[in-house]
Amino acid sequence: MVAVAPADFERLVEEAIDSIGDPFHSLMDNVVLFIEDHNADEPDLLGLYEGIPLTERDNYGGLELPDRITIYRNAICQMCHSHQEVIDEVQITVVHEIAHHFGIDDDRLHDHGWA
Repeated sequence: MVAVAPADFERLVEEAIDSIGDPFHSLMDNVVLFIEDHNADEPDLLGLYEGIPLTERDNYGGLELPDRITIYRNAICQMCHSHQEVIDEVQITVVHEIAHHFGIDDDRLHDHGWA
């Protein structure tokens, strides 16, 4: 396990989001990102996307709650053995969950090395 302070972890998540760059930033729509210590139901879960992927928003109106991406700090820190592993896993997890927002499923992510 690698100890990473909440503020430092937040900075890593922000850097991971910044690294995806445009056009993805400008295409993200009605999505909010949260950082939590862990998922109560699945403590080993690294990240979670909850919402309506952009590819399925045919009847998407303006009254829906934002999609939600949650990154779980403790789960990531517990699986890593170095600070660099934390950085790498945050990057992978953020990209993975944002990809779900764009309608990219796990199989396609695996095919492109973002598992």
